[in-house]
Amino acid sequence: MSTAHLIVTIAGAAMVGFSAVSVFAHAKWVVEPITEYGVPRAWWPWLGTAKAAGAAGLIAGLFVPPLGIAAAIGLVLYFAGALVTVARARSYGHLVFPLLYVAPVVASLVLWL
Repeated sequence: MSTAHLIVTIAGAAMVGFSAVSVFAHAKWVVEPITEYGVPRAWWPWLGTAKAAGAAGLIAGLFVPPLGIAAAIGLVLYFAGALVTVARARSYGHLVFPLLYVAPVVASLVLWL
């Protein structure tokens, strides 16, 4: 494992973990947009849990690489869904946000492979 991989993976896990905490805490800057996108409130705990599990999986992957690879793939799929959701809501100015969160995850996955 390279130093770059370690740094990128930890940064990606921290970013996704922060995003999960923001959903659980119902941070205004998170819940207002997802409400506008039409995401039902009942889904929020599941979305936060998926992000938290992905972040934990990235960290665990530093010790068990297949777990990290699986977590990274899951997060890429999660944020692809987020991109579709934002695009369907025609909130094009917000498309950058899922991309910001998925970028270090993709970088980590590339460095794993």
